[in-house]
Amino acid sequence: MSPIDRRYLKSRSASVKVRCLLMSAALYLLAGCVGVPDGVEPVERFEPSRYLGKWYEIARLDHSFERGLTQVSATYSKREDGGIRVVNEGYSMESGEWSRAEGKAFFVQGDEKGFLKVSFFGPFYGSYIIFDLDPDYRYAMVSGPNKSYLWLLARTPTIDKAIIEQFVRKAKRLGFDTDQLIYVDQGGTDVDVQG
Repeated sequence: MSPIDRRYLKSRSASVKVRCLLMSAALYLLAGCVGVPDGVEPVERFEPSRYLGKWYEIARLDHSFERGLTQVSATYSKREDGGIRVVNEGYSMESGEWSRAEGKAFFVQGDEKGFLKVSFFGPFYGSYIIFDLDPDYRYAMVSGPNKSYLWLLARTPTIDKAIIEQFVRKAKRLGFDTDQLIYVDQGGTDVDVQG
């Protein structure tokens, strides 16, 4: 074997090792994005068909992909592949335009548990954990992969103040920073609640 062939094989071997390390790191990071925060338990006996339809965002922790949006809603519908189609919409007061994002969600541990992974960006998924759900599916408390992501959703643009207070107490007890909650203006329906 010539010295050139040996250098090529050696560099190829190093390249394969680097590629394997990068793939392992990427898989680790992706797996971390579909984790469950400490203390948060997905609801059991979840009924996906009852969850479908439109939900209004009542409160959330701030994050870049919803920053500045009001009148935020999420609409869920069934996909042919067994997943759930997700359409998020919100109005930007700054631009005066509606923002819309379409994604897909799949159950992580079977469809009877409120634990899904959702993606708006190709192969990258994040956790969507329903950790409290009204028996009549009128409101839902949702977490992401860590305690930086938190939402209170409802079937109507406004809900009883007692439910909001219950949400704040539970989220605070679980370690979410409820002092940073944003109460979403649903078009003249501002919520005035202090956690």
